[in-house]
Amino acid sequence: MVETQKPFTAVRLFVYEMKQDDPKKCTSRKLAHFHLATPLTRRYHIPRQAIVLNPFATTVLLSQDRTQAERGGLAVVDCSWKRVKGAFSSRFKGRTRRLPYLVAANPVHYGRLFELSSLEALAAALYILDHSEQAKNIIRIYKWGPAFLSLNKNLLEEYAQAETAEAIAKIEEAYFHN
Repeated sequence: MVETQKPFTAVRLFVYEMKQDDPKKCTSRKLAHFHLATPLTRRYHIPRQAIVLNPFATTVLLSQDRTQAERGGLAVVDCSWKRVKGAFSSRFKGRTRRLPYLVAANPVHYGRLFELSSLEALAAALYILDHSEQAKNIIRIYKWGPAFLSLNKNLLEEYAQAETAEAIAKIEEAYFHN
């Protein structure tokens, strides 16, 4: 029996950079530099159909969001974690989703819960949305990048299989609230 592969569909990535961080450490700038993401200069340039990763969103990203991401893309708002509340006090076009709990591997926030770089956030979203090859491709632009996927491998696998927000909450509880 011949095994069929599912067709590769790349998810378009968008980065709205607020220019609040050191440009040398800015992961979204590097994504744009390598043409892995489209840079946006204004928040209203975010496509209406895109899924916007927002740490304060009430709806968690689920594998069921895959079709929407393939259709409209994924957008990340690159801002300083010190100013994140102000950055997300404005409303963004698109469908906002928060990522489930993950641990950062970037050198600035290594080992911290939630405080992911833009690159880590996009890679995690792609992994959850069953685009793990694209996630692995973009994460390679930093030598510490693959460590993020290996550090969170079990979580990402479980999140990708979860079908409801309640299932995500149970996974988060099991890993982080014991």
